[in-house]
Amino acid sequence: SARQIYHKYPVPATEYGVVQYAAHMVHKSGPATYILAAVAGTSLVATGFLTMRTLDQTNIIDTQAIRITEQTKALASAESTITSLETDLSNLKNDLENLAEDFRDEQNKNNEFEDQILDLAGELDEFEKLNEIDDELLRKYSKVSFLNENYIPSRIKQIDDEYVLEGKDEQYFHSDIMRYLERMFEAAQRDDIDLKVISGYRSFDEQNQLKGQFTEIFGTGANAFSADQGFSEHQLGTTIDITTPEVGGTFQSFGETEAFAWLEENAYKYGFILSYPEDNQFYIYEPWHWRFVGRDLARDLSRDKNETFYTMDQREINKYLLEFFD
Repeated sequence: SARQIYHKYPVPATEYGVVQYAAHMVHKSGPATYILAAVAGTSLVATGFLTMRTLDQTNIIDTQAIRITEQTKALASAESTITSLETDLSNLKNDLENLAEDFRDEQNKNNEFEDQILDLAGELDEFEKLNEIDDELLRKYSKVSFLNENYIPSRIKQIDDEYVLEGKDEQYFHSDIMRYLERMFEAAQRDDIDLKVISGYRSFDEQNQLKGQFTEIFGTGANAFSADQGFSEHQLGTTIDITTPEVGGTFQSFGETEAFAWLEENAYKYGFILSYPEDNQFYIYEPWHWRFVGRDLARDLSRDKNETFYTMDQREINKYLLEFFD
């Protein structure tokens, strides 16, 4: 082998020297030595190649190991960063939840404050509204309260001649509630009921003259069906005497008509009540005499058959004043 040749005939310890020496020995020793030299050269070349290949692979492995180590460190650092960020995120969520709770508390306080403001505003609106409404409109008269000679409704308007009994003078009614009167008469017409006004607003002087005429005819008996000036609901401008063309001025018989039955069934829908029903303590039964008191009060009185306007406490009646024109 090359190593045996080398040990027998020493040369410098390099692959190149061994090859030169083998070549020299081949030239010197003959054919057998040629074969030996070829084998030795091939082995040396293969050994060098394998050695270099091994070194390259070792370098690659080392490089990969270094890269893996670096990536492992980077991954560990990233995991640490993620953990830190998750902690920060959790803390931020807690802070946000606390802020949201604080915000809701403040919002609730603001809502309560807003409700208080709205309540105050509503009370102020109601106060202003009540201040503009004539509180006389829901007072009890008819020998209970007195309406002085200087009282005049804030607004009165002539009733359309279509709704006034033929042959009667012009009749007037409170203009702010004229629409209720007209709607009631129109509804009656749709049911083939022909209602007519025979008397509407009367001034203090007109009531005085009328009572004087009745007194001349009936004496003190007039007190049973006619109010003294200052005590008549007609002075408010919210009361009318109703009849039909067939009945005319014979008031008492109006209570036996279909028109009266219709009013008993429907008048409350338009805010009207019968002021003096049977067995009232002020005047005789007056089926023709209807007073506007507002839809809410009229509705409630229609439901309670044991209560009338004049048996209600005035303080209870006053609660309806705010919605009188509504």
